[in-house]
Amino acid sequence: MATTKHSVLVVGGGFGGVRAARRLAKQTNLQVTLISDKDSFAYYPQLYHAATGGSRSEASLPLANLLHGTGIHIVHDKAVALDPAGKTITGSSGQRYHYDDLILALGSVTNYFGIKGLKEFAYDIKTIEGAEKFKQHLHHELVELHKTELHYVVIGAGPTGVELSAALGQYMRRLVRLHGITRPHYNIDLIEAAPRILPHSSESYANHVLRRLKKIGVNVMVGTAVEAETAEGLQIGGKLLKSHTVVWTSGVSNNPFFSNNSQSFKLAKNGRVVVNDHMEAGQDIYVIGDNAASKYGGLAETAVNDADYVAKDIKRRLAGRRRPAYRQPAPSPVIPVGSGWAAVQIGPLAIYGYLGWLIRRSADLVAYRSVEAAANAFKVWLKETLHEDDCPICQANLAK
Repeated sequence: MATTKHSVLVVGGGFGGVRAARRLAKQTNLQVTLISDKDSFAYYPQLYHAATGGSRSEASLPLANLLHGTGIHIVHDKAVALDPAGKTITGSSGQRYHYDDLILALGSVTNYFGIKGLKEFAYDIKTIEGAEKFKQHLHHELVELHKTELHYVVIGAGPTGVELSAALGQYMRRLVRLHGITRPHYNIDLIEAAPRILPHSSESYANHVLRRLKKIGVNVMVGTAVEAETAEGLQIGGKLLKSHTVVWTSGVSNNPFFSNNSQSFKLAKNGRVVVNDHMEAGQDIYVIGDNAASKYGGLAETAVNDADYVAKDIKRRLAGRRRPAYRQPAPSPVIPVGSGWAAVQIGPLAIYGYLGWLIRRSADLVAYRSVEAAANAFKVWLKETLHEDDCPICQANLAK
């Protein structure tokens, strides 16, 4: 007689959701379903690279390929409502999905903090679509409009802002060379409201990165709050900083699913979900990654660690074994600052330069491996060295 399998429903196709689903799918007594409103997994650490000429396939991996052969049932839908009593999630399609255990890993959304004009005029590279749109804009201004006096502004000096501003100059130099443009002049500004860049890292670490940014030509402005954006530029300190290319990398908020279902969760002041020492937000409900009000939330490394723990916790609970409390590991930031240079912090040890870059390359391989099979992970990892542009001139010259 057939035995009904224990149903685990994972909501979210990012690092936390994919990792948890893959870990649990190895258990023959579980039926794992993953719900995502996107068809692809976004590899966030490389979106800045895709936005500056890298291969889009290194930053966007189809979920069907990623989870092929795992037995995980993939559903394309957007979770909108939770019924803890009935143990169901309702999608925007109207379909209801039952669970015995629920893992919520929906990721965060962009927050413009109510700054006028940013949503309308600023570029956002937190998605592969946004990265592609930004890259096309760079071509349009430099190649099609023949502008040689250009001003690029990146808002937010966290890891993404640092990575993008550093890569942008290198990419512009390549575009200029490939198109044979003479005497171009462009400035790259990195703006941060906090007193220093990388405000969540150590001061020594941030200072090393700052020196590197200045060396490669990035103008850093700290303690500078953006007041508004118009079609002509940014309003800062009552003055207009002219630019048609502004990228917002600064703010994120918890996914609105949680505020829309606030009756089912206890929310912290930052809107994230309060969880216990098993990452539980309620009976048979786990919340991980960006969505949880944990010390190191907001990083891909943390989402993977959370997923590993929760997968083990479910297995232990179902087997009636002891369930150790979760001690979330401190992340090790690895930030590339231009090609061939990265800053690494592993506990008290800091590494800068080319060795840091090699560590970052190794970390990317580990990260790809955390969400897909080894052979496929290696193939995607190799694509990080490729350049990719839709522009036929760039393609022709890159092939030479």
